Amino acid sequence: MLNKTYGQLCPIARSLDILGERWTLLVVRELLLGPKRFKELLAVLPAMGTNRMSARLKVLVENGIAQSNPNPNATYELTPFGEQLRTPLLALGIWGLSLPVDERIDPGSARAELIALSLTGIGSSDTYKDLRAVCEFCVGDEVFHIQLNNGEAKTHSGQASQADVTVQCDLGTFMALALQQISPQEALQQGRAYIKSGQASMFERLFQTLQYRPENLSLPSLDVPSFQPRG
Repeated sequence: MLNKTYGQLCPIARSLDILGERWTLLVVRELLLGPKRFKELLAVLPAMGTNRMSARLKVLVENGIAQSNPNPNATYELTPFGEQLRTPLLALGIWGLSLPVDERIDPGSARAELIALSLTGIGSSDTYKDLRAVCEFCVGDEVFHIQLNNGEAKTHSGQASQADVTVQCDLGTFMALALQQISPQEALQQGRAYIKSGQASMFERLFQTLQYRPENLSLPSLDVPSFQPRG
């Protein structure tokens, strides 16, 4: 049951009755990356606090957007109805890339898997309609994978059950790859990226397929340690 409403029949207003509270869309964003435990959601959204997180999840569950799985890990995940938010939410993220960055925002809060999530909302599915691939990335402490499957592209948190290629790099390099400031081949040649396993050609194909080069892009500079491949 919602405590607040705009009191309008407009579907935008009714959507905001459910999704317009602060933090709610960020919880949905995290669930777009796959099922998450309560503690995992708090770890990536620590400023929410336990009570607010519980309240937002309750609203999402009550409105059929998310569901709780009573398994040993007790995870939350999007329902098919909630999954329909993927396209509009990623479009909102692409739109937001051109906004100026507030000076109060810590550049260190950037996450490679969220950059990857935005990448999957870019371009036409026609460019990868016949491509099936799973590319796993190890970026600092983050591990995630991008899956391309017959015109559908999704980013998932965690390791892939079976990856065609696993790439290790730092956050600055991953962002540069995403913005086409450096090519996969250049990243490998310069030692900024390392193929842990699999086919380098699939790494190159991924960033040929998912491209974004906006005219007016505002991004903070990233002060990250230089990449050192792990043996």
